[in-house]
Parts: sequence; structure tokens; C-alpha cells
Amino acid sequence: MSANGQSAVFGRRKEPHTVIIARGDEIRHFTVRPWMIACLGSAVAAVVVGYLLATSYLVFRDDLIGATTARQARMQQAYEDRISALRAQVDRITSRQLLDQQLMETKVGELLARQTQLSQRHGRLGPILERAETLETISPESQNPTPTAAPADQTKPEDHAALIGDKAIPELAALASLGGPEVPAFSRWSTRADLPADASSADRADKLFVAINQSLQAIETEQLQRLTRLADTTYQNADAIKDALQAAGLPVDDDFGKDESDVGGPLVPIDRATLFDTKVKELDEALDQLDHLRKEARRLPLANPAPGRAVTSPFGVRTDPLLGTAALHSGMDFRIPLGSPARATAAGVVTKAGWNGGYGRMVEVDHGQGYTTRYAHLSRVDVAIGQSVKAGDVVGQTGSSGRSTGPHLHYEVRHDGDAIDPLRFLRIGKKVQKYL
Repeated sequence: MSANGQSAVFGRRKEPHTVIIARGDEIRHFTVRPWMIACLGSAVAAVVVGYLLATSYLVFRDDLIGATTARQARMQQAYEDRISALRAQVDRITSRQLLDQQLMETKVGELLARQTQLSQRHGRLGPILERAETLETISPESQNPTPTAAPADQTKPEDHAALIGDKAIPELAALASLGGPEVPAFSRWSTRADLPADASSADRADKLFVAINQSLQAIETEQLQRLTRLADTTYQNADAIKDALQAAGLPVDDDFGKDESDVGGPLVPIDRATLFDTKVKELDEALDQLDHLRKEARRLPLANPAPGRAVTSPFGVRTDPLLGTAALHSGMDFRIPLGSPARATAAGVVTKAGWNGGYGRMVEVDHGQGYTTRYAHLSRVDVAIGQSVKAGDVVGQTGSSGRSTGPHLHYEVRHDGDAIDPLRFLRIGKKVQKYL
């Protein structure tokens, strides 16, 4: 303690502190001021803190490096995973596009093949439709149409073109532009209306494929229905001719008749192509049968030798106009002016042509199968023996030659030399005329 009583606490003296260093005979002293102490403490603290930080860095350096490396590895792994996911997505998109492209090419190929098939049927359907073009106008249904069924012969020419596949489907041309943003061809299809605004090309293509497929199926279905109707009509016409001839007791050489009373077997479905071939074959057979029956009917004397003329004396027993006694009239007499044409009622060969007793000038035509016709009391004969005539050909001019009381045409039908009532043939001819 100092004598003056001042505090001895360091730093609170008003006088500066003096540090004395003695070494041997040398004595050194220097004054320590407060700011020097503060600077020295700060320096020492900075050194200590730096030392502690360096020590901490050396201690935790490996952990920091490991954490940084791990973070970088995780970032790299996440980046690689993202790249892999994007690659997988690109691969899926590419694969889907390739699959859609392959599917589109397959569908286009199938549609073009079906279109080609329909076009190729033109060569087969054309001649058949030409043969059957008049069938529906003489079908039994067309004679008595019902309110629910329109006459089949009102089919439009463009419908016939669609049936035979000659009308191409223009929408197939739109397939080449499906990948573009604007596809005008789609506006022709009502199925496009339900597509969303962001529909893909594959969706639009699928809608177009569906529409074209429905159009082709409709054409195929209409072809089959048309063939079925024509075949049914043809068979009905053939049956009508056959039934009329058989009902009159006239011979019918029906080589196409089929006995379907004893049939059977397993049901084996067929595809549309085979069904079409079957229907074409069925229609062709029906047309052959109808042609055959037509030829058979045309060989019989079914036409009227004096159309529109009144009958003055029918076939059968009558009072003889000259003697007044009962006698058999072997033909029919038609009132007809002198010099009118007498026409053959069927195709045949002239076997007699000239004067023949009470018949006067007479022409006899042999029609085959034992059937002959006679045209008597003619004023002139216009054919010669051995000459071939067709139905409707003029064989002579009417008159009153021979055993006659006035101008008329005497017409006879004979089978194996026996006279037959011509009225039976005329009635049958009137029934089957529309089918011939």
C-alpha cells in the first residue's frame, strides 16, 4: 500500500504502471499503458481463437469433406436418375409412336386390301347384274308391292356402283396427312365431333379407321343383301314359270331341281369372303335355272297368234257352220280382217306350207317335243317347208280359203298329232309372259 492511500488495483491508478526488468547490472523499465494491455489481450485472444479454429478444422476436415462428397454424390445420382427417367419416357414415347405407326400401317394395308377386294368384285358382279337387271321388275313382289318394301328396281345407279366396289372411298387419301395439325378430311366424318380438342394423331386416325371400316362393311353387307335378293327373285321367277307349266300339264325339263328333303350335317360358319363367293355362285345357278326354264317355255306355243282379236269359235264340240250338225272343232277361230298377219306362237320349223283340204292354205310349224301348231284359212303363205321361224314371225296372211264362211284365222295346237285346246296354252302364256 502506498503512503498516500491511493488504490493499488491495476488499471485504476492515476499514475502509469512501470515495469522494471533487472538483469545483472542492467536495469530496464518501461511504462505500461492501458491501451497497450488491451491490444496485447486482443492479439492473444485472436491467436487463441485462430488456433482453436485451425484445430477444429483439422479435426472436422474429414467429416466436412465426406459430407460434401456425399452431397455431391447424391446430387449426381439424382441427376442421373432424372436423366434415366427422361430417357425411359422418351423411349416409351418413341416405342408408342412406332407401335402406333405400325398399327396405322397395318390398318391402312387392311383397308386398302378390302377396298381392292371390293373393286375386284366388279368384274364378277358386272355381268351377273347385267343378266339380272330385269328380274326385279317382274318379280312377284313387284306385282303386289307392300307399303313396307319399296320396289327393288329403284336402286340408284350410284348404289349399283357402290355395290360392285367401283366407287372408291376418298377418305383413304386423308391417311397421308394425319400427322399435321389440320386435317380437312376429318370434317366429312361425324365421328370426329366427339374427339377432344387435344386429341392426338393416333386418336384421329383411329376414328377415321373406324369410319372407313364401317363404310366398307356397309358396302359388303349391301352386296350380300343385293345378291341374296336377286337370287331369291330369280328362284321365284323360275318357280313361277315351272309351276304355271306344271299346273297346265305341260312338260318341264327341270334339270336344276334340287331335292332338299333329306339333308343334314354340322354347322360350319364361313367368313365374309367365302359367303360372298357362295352368294355369287347361288345367284349364277339361279340365273342358269331361270334361263333354262325360259328356253323350255319359249319352245312351247304360248303366244297369241292374233293378239287383240276376239275369239269367234272356241275349241271343242260345236255346231258345224256349214252342215248345222254337232262336230268337233279342233282349234280356235279368231275374227280378223282379210290380209292381217298370222304370227307364229313359238320358235320351230315349218313342216307344211300350202293347200291342205278343208284347212285351205295352211302352215304347220313343228316346235319339238311332239308339239305342232297350225294356221289355216290363209289368203297367202309367207313361209316355205323347212324354214325356221321364231315366235312372232309372220307365217302368212289371214283369209277365208278352204272350208270357211268368212275371213278369220283358224289356230290349232297338237301334241303327237292330237289336238289340244289352245286356250290352255294362251292362259299359261299370259301368266308367264312377264317372266319370259
